[in-house]
Amino acid sequence: MDRATLHAYDTAAADYAKDWHEQPPPADLHALVRVYFKKGATADIGCGSGREVAWLNANGFPAVGYDASQGLLAEARRRYPNGKFDVAALPALAPIAAGSFDNVLCETVIMHLPVNEIAPAVRRLIDITKPGGILYLSWRVTKGTAQRDKSERLYSAFDADFVRHEMRDMTMLLDEEVVSESSGKVIHRIVAKK
Repeated sequence: MDRATLHAYDTAAADYAKDWHEQPPPADLHALVRVYFKKGATADIGCGSGREVAWLNANGFPAVGYDASQGLLAEARRRYPNGKFDVAALPALAPIAAGSFDNVLCETVIMHLPVNEIAPAVRRLIDITKPGGILYLSWRVTKGTAQRDKSERLYSAFDADFVRHEMRDMTMLLDEEVVSESSGKVIHRIVAKK
């Protein structure tokens, strides 16, 4: 994870959590999960303040949330004391064993990585997915060159083919660029079967 991005999330975790929980629910994401995910062990990589972990658990997808930010994990644990949350940072995801999950959700996280860490991160997300499992991967689209917002969070610019190349041995189930119903930002999302 980019250090400045991680610092931003750690120091203003309560503000980010409040903002995310005040956004409209991501009905489009939930609809895709219902269509593509299996009923089985699910990881939310970059879980933030835990909103999707709570939704996944409530909807039959037993989930564990992982995030690099201790501040966001504290918010997740405060908001969802019965949830399971642990520290893990892309690209390594050090505490997670290969083939651990039937479903892996990584919603708008990889754009916070330096471009040279994106391919290893995608490979590691595939690695923690069980054979026959489903990977949902999305990122906020940044055109041109990498940018930082006023909080210094990194938004890397990269072509979707860069990600597709790493997922070439998977079966693509969905590949689209859309406006997120929750954030209102342009995102690219891919759903693939291992």
